[in-house]
Amino acid sequence: MMNNMTDTVKQLLIINVLFFIGSYLVPQANELLSLHYFESDGFKFWQPITHMFMHGSLMHIFFNMFALISFGSALEHFWGAKKFLFFYLSCGLGAAIIHSGVNYYYFHDAQNFLIQSGVSVQDIQTLIKGDSVNINASDTVLLQNYVNQMGDAFNNQAVGASGAIYGLLVAFAFMFPNAELMMMFIPVPVKAKYFVPVIVLLDLFSGVTGISLFGGNIAHFAHVGGALIGFVMMWYWKKNQFDKNRWDR
Repeated sequence: MMNNMTDTVKQLLIINVLFFIGSYLVPQANELLSLHYFESDGFKFWQPITHMFMHGSLMHIFFNMFALISFGSALEHFWGAKKFLFFYLSCGLGAAIIHSGVNYYYFHDAQNFLIQSGVSVQDIQTLIKGDSVNINASDTVLLQNYVNQMGDAFNNQAVGASGAIYGLLVAFAFMFPNAELMMMFIPVPVKAKYFVPVIVLLDLFSGVTGISLFGGNIAHFAHVGGALIGFVMMWYWKKNQFDKNRWDR
C-alpha cells in the first residue's frame, strides 16, 4: 500500500502526523487549532482548516490516515494533485460549515426554550460555562436535556480529517462503484456503491437520534457534511463531463 501512495496523499499524511505529535508536545495547540463553535470566544478564523489536521487519539488518526491512503491515492492517481487537493480541502471545509450550522441550530433551539421557560440570559451564560443555577421548572428532566444540548453545541471542539475522508469515500464510490470494500466487523465484501451510502446513512441516523453505533464523541454531522459536499462536487463534475460530450450541443 505504501508503495502505491501518491505524492499529495503522502504530504497530507506527514502533515497530519506532525500535527498529532505537536498536539502532545504543545497541548495549547489543541485549544488553538480545534474547531470551536463560531459564536464562542475560542473560535478563530483558521480553525475550519486546521481542525482537519488534528486528531484526538492514536486510533482516530490511524483509521483516518488508513482511509486517506486507501482511497485518496486511487483518486489522486486519476485526478492529479491539484484537483485532488481541492476536493479534499473542500470536503473538509464543507464538513466544518455543516457541523457548525447544526450546532447553531441546536444551540439556539435550546436557548430559545430556556428563555421561554423563564431562564434569564445571565443564567444561560452561567450554564454555558458549566456552572449550575437554580431554576424553577415543572419538567426538570426536559429542561436539563436542553441545557445539555446547549452546552454540547457551544463547548464541544471538533477535530479530525473524517469530513474530508467521507468526501473521498463518496468520490471513490462514484468512480469505482463495483469495487468491493469490507468493514472490520463485517468480514463480507460489499460493493462501494452500497457500502458508502450505508455508512453515511448510519452517521445520519446517529446524528439525528443520538444513538451512536461507533462509540461516543463523534461529530456525525461533520461526516455527513463531508459526504454531502463530496456528492455535490462529484455530481457537478460528472454532469459537466456529460454536457461536454453531448452530440446535440
